[in-house]
Amino acid sequence: MLSLALITIYYREASGGFLHRTQGTGAAILRPFEVGANRVARPFEDVYGYFHGLATARSENKRLKADVEKYRQLWAQSASALQKNVELEQALGYHDMAKYPEGYRPVFASVLGQPPSQFEQSVVVAVGSNAGVRLHDPVVSAGSLVGEVTKVFSSTARVTLLTDAELAVAAKDVTGPSGLIRHGQGSGDALVLDHVTKDQIVHKGDMVVTSGILAGRLRSLYPKNIPIGIVTSVGQSEVELYKLIQVSPFVDFSTLDTVAVLVSKKPPPQLP
Repeated sequence: MLSLALITIYYREASGGFLHRTQGTGAAILRPFEVGANRVARPFEDVYGYFHGLATARSENKRLKADVEKYRQLWAQSASALQKNVELEQALGYHDMAKYPEGYRPVFASVLGQPPSQFEQSVVVAVGSNAGVRLHDPVVSAGSLVGEVTKVFSSTARVTLLTDAELAVAAKDVTGPSGLIRHGQGSGDALVLDHVTKDQIVHKGDMVVTSGILAGRLRSLYPKNIPIGIVTSVGQSEVELYKLIQVSPFVDFSTLDTVAVLVSKKPPPQLP
C-alpha cells in the first residue's frame, strides 16, 4: 500500500516535488559507487571476454582445420578420378577405333600394384578367369604392348612386363627385318631387337611391332602388328653375330594404371 501511495504521489507531483528531489539526491549519492563498481568489474569482464574469445577461436580453428583436411581429401579424390577418366577415355578411344587384333576382345583392368623391385618386372591387374582371362593372353596399354599374363586367379591376374629379362617377343621392324624383342640388360626400360642379321637394313626412327610368327608357320602368342616401340639406335660389331638395335618402348612402365587384356574369342582348348 505504501509503494502504491508513493508511486501515485510521484507521478502526480511536479518535477520539482519532494520525491523527485529525493530520487535525484539518491542517484547523485550512489553514482560514485556505480562508477567504482563498473571500474572494478571491467577487468573481470575483459578477462572473461578474452578467454571466451580464445575458446571460440580455438574451436573455430579446429573446425576450419577439419574442413581443410576434408576438402584436401576431396581434391585428391577428384584429381585421381580425373586422371582415371583421362586414361579410360584413351582406352575407350582406342577401343572405338576398332584397332584390336582380329579375333580378340579387350578386357579393361586397373593395375593394382607397380613392380615390387627392379628384379621382378610384373604387375597385378584387377581381372581374372571370371572375366575370361587366360594364361599367356597379351596385355596392352593405349594399344601398345605391355607384356603377357603369366598367372591367373579368379578375379586378378599377374602380368609379366616386357622389361622382364625372361620375356621375349617375336617382333619386326615395319620395313621388314624381324627378330626378338627383349629387355636390354642394365638399360632401364630400354629394349633391344635381337637376332636381326647384319645383312638386313634397319633405320633409327623405325617402328617395331609384333610379328605374329615365331618361325615358319609357328604362330606367336602375340597377334601381329601390336606396336612396341621406336628404334633409337642401330649398330654392329665384328664380334657380334647380329645387329645391335636399341628400342624405346611406347609404354611408360613406371606409370601403368589401366591396361587391356586381349582375350581370344576362340574357346579354350578342351583337355582330354
